[in-house]
Amino acid sequence: MEFSALSLLYDVAWMSALMLIAKVIRSKVRFIQKLYIPSALIAGFMGLFAGKQFLNIIPFSSEISNYAGILIAFVFGSMFIGNKTKVSFKQMFNSVGDSFLVNAAAEITQFGLFILIGIAVFPLFFRNINPAFGLMLPAGFVGGHGTAAAIGGVLVDSGWTDATSIGQTFATIGLLGGILGGVTMINIGARKGNTAIIKSVEELQEEMLTGLVQEDERSEFGRNTVNAMSIDTLTWHFSLILVAVGMAYGVNIVLKNLLPSVSFPVYGLALVCSIVLQGILKLVDLDEYVDKKIITHIGSSATDYLVAFGVASINISVVVKYLVPIIVFSVLGFIFVIAWFWIISPRFFRNYWFERGIYIFGLSTGVMATGVILLRVTDPEFKSGVLEDFGFAWIFLSFMDMFLVSFSPMFILKGTGVLYSVILLLAAIISLVVCKVVFKKKTNKKE
Repeated sequence: MEFSALSLLYDVAWMSALMLIAKVIRSKVRFIQKLYIPSALIAGFMGLFAGKQFLNIIPFSSEISNYAGILIAFVFGSMFIGNKTKVSFKQMFNSVGDSFLVNAAAEITQFGLFILIGIAVFPLFFRNINPAFGLMLPAGFVGGHGTAAAIGGVLVDSGWTDATSIGQTFATIGLLGGILGGVTMINIGARKGNTAIIKSVEELQEEMLTGLVQEDERSEFGRNTVNAMSIDTLTWHFSLILVAVGMAYGVNIVLKNLLPSVSFPVYGLALVCSIVLQGILKLVDLDEYVDKKIITHIGSSATDYLVAFGVASINISVVVKYLVPIIVFSVLGFIFVIAWFWIISPRFFRNYWFERGIYIFGLSTGVMATGVILLRVTDPEFKSGVLEDFGFAWIFLSFMDMFLVSFSPMFILKGTGVLYSVILLLAAIISLVVCKVVFKKKTNKKE
């Protein structure tokens, strides 16, 4: 059937129905609650098994595999709109330098290490495997479903049609393993006395399990910043993100014509366009009428659908084809992130090493939401200040992400992946050395 606007409506409506069912399951089934699996992931699995590859109950269109790549542009397009915080690198480095450097090193190392293994080691055991296979693990683990779609799209255009499904598989494995493994490590840490705030996971609020917030605990969604007689507040904020995303796609078309051999990820361009748009809003004195909470909620909604469609669109035949290398790489991926948590985190953070480390563990196996979920398990009321620190550092880390996603496929496709991965690993080592030298007076305070 030919894809149309109605096909898009049906796809979103079906996924929304699955989201609703998933939310009911999460709020009522105790077993699911204790696994802390997000409703979007549950919906994605239901979509996968109810779709054409298994039960063939839900008639998703053939385009659902492309939605994650578009939705990630919404997430990054919302990042800087409404951001009124004035920061400098020096100010950020002095206050959250260890969080920034250890987080950056973890991400750079994951890219460098697995690109190197994929190019130099895996071909010795798996014949004719694509040299970019190793890139797809960090694309899925530390990148998530959106990044996997973005990098996968570049590799698909270069001729490797299986890339996106492999990336989405790694993203799904990472997200599941990150949450389940993270909760397990929190239980271990609490028993060993490593956690600074909670002493047992049993102390968690009921809303963390059910996902339902009681009336006396509910916070405001956002503020009305425009009069509904001119435009609804939600329409105003949603249109801003759409403009940033539209600008990104327009810039991408221009860049493709100017530099046909270089592929720029649209989501990275969306981030830049969001900065430009915020500057324009400030120039015309409209920046004060943007509520950052509403913008953030719209970006979070895009993330939910991104994860759900990403899982639902996994090509099972591709997973079966690459099953053994996927399993081996996944095991290696989890060994890396677990080792980073237990070995690097306690030695490089000045304070709250467990809370900071578990946030990076979540970020390194899924999306930012995974890091926040695990951090909230260890710090239910965010008393440690860890979330604010990483939010501050993320302003700069996002540009590093854009570099890794933009240039990693390009260097591999040009045959310089080994040199590129070695440079990344050296950069990660330098980051850790700087962290150790500059922030050597570690206190590991528990208060």
